[in-house]
Amino acid sequence: MNENQIQAIKNHAIPLKEMNNFQPLIEEINHQKYVLLGESSHGTSEFYKIRAELTKRLIQEKGFTFIAVEGDWPACQQVNRYIKGYDNEYTNAREVLAAFNRWPTWMWANEEIIDLIEWLKDYNHNLPTDQRIGFYGVDVYSLWESMDEIIKYLEKTNSSSVEAAKKAFACFEPFNREGQMYGVSASFYAEDCHDEVINLLTDIVTNKKKYSSSEEGQLNLEVNAIITANAENYYRTMVVNDNESWNIRDRHMVEVITKIGSYNGKNAKGIIWEHNTHVGDARATDMADEGLVNVGQLLREQEGQENVYIVGFGTHRGTVIAADSWGVDFKRIIVPPAQKGSWEDLMHEAGNHDKLLLFNETIRQHFSSRIGHRAIGVVYDPRYEHFGNYVPSVMAERYDAFIYIYSTTALEPLAVERVFV
Repeated sequence: MNENQIQAIKNHAIPLKEMNNFQPLIEEINHQKYVLLGESSHGTSEFYKIRAELTKRLIQEKGFTFIAVEGDWPACQQVNRYIKGYDNEYTNAREVLAAFNRWPTWMWANEEIIDLIEWLKDYNHNLPTDQRIGFYGVDVYSLWESMDEIIKYLEKTNSSSVEAAKKAFACFEPFNREGQMYGVSASFYAEDCHDEVINLLTDIVTNKKKYSSSEEGQLNLEVNAIITANAENYYRTMVVNDNESWNIRDRHMVEVITKIGSYNGKNAKGIIWEHNTHVGDARATDMADEGLVNVGQLLREQEGQENVYIVGFGTHRGTVIAADSWGVDFKRIIVPPAQKGSWEDLMHEAGNHDKLLLFNETIRQHFSSRIGHRAIGVVYDPRYEHFGNYVPSVMAERYDAFIYIYSTTALEPLAVERVFV
């Protein structure tokens, strides 16, 4: 046990008893273009609630203009259209969230996110259309849904690009909307759709000025084309090179975040919600030893470290929503006390209460060595977490701040009609 680090946490951590205690964190954020809010699991209620409250304050007090989350673009567009008042298809946030029907559905179809969505709609109500806060999904998985959206838009606008889109769609038809099936065929039998999606993306980018910017039609079309190209690459690669498919996914997320920022103008400022493994700078972890990059690293490199602020989240114990294996139904799982000697254990030894630690110059020197930092995915078995759930991390380099909740509770998923893709 590192007594010096425990003492440093005791000396410098800010106890969290109410939202006002986050004021020192808010004051750290001024000129930054991006604030990245992490989570150490995809199924923890407190992480969603705290990120929602911080997001509201960053929008109101610091002028942030959009939220980008680890979710599918087409589903998140339903939220975006709802909060911006583009249509009246849904009467409330609960109805909108039914759009999140791809496993793991609970990541966005949950009770905890409803309040933020309704708040965003109310906040946007009195703003000019071009100043309304956006909500976007930046993940890569929605290959077929994005192609559906492309064809729907091109047909609606009688675009000459519709033939290229239909050709790409037809190429994927034999794979029954199964990314794994496409990946095996592309990797081992040289039966891929790479040329078709590149031709489609090129055609749309070349002709993008012809598409309407009304209700973000141009942005929506272009991002769906980017997803189609990058998702094809992702599924083709994941079968033979898991590390490179990770890199494709995180580079894609940064590409979409950058596209959103560019579309929204020079004053655009984004709040990014993703897992710690995506937002916490990979160079400060053993991910770098394996050649892996992530969103936090790439944004720091692209924008300058001073323009990106990264907040990590963690817990010592509690409950979480996760699944036993990929694609199966979720359940509420007990999270055991953190492994001895881990980062979460140090935070516990420094006092079993919630706390905020700012990695400023005063205390950065105390946390310059690697320490195990717990990460829980959508698939989780606590019996085996000591084999792979702790990421060796230099915490003061991985994050700019860390929020520790001593004991957390599982979030509350909504009932949605799930699609098995």
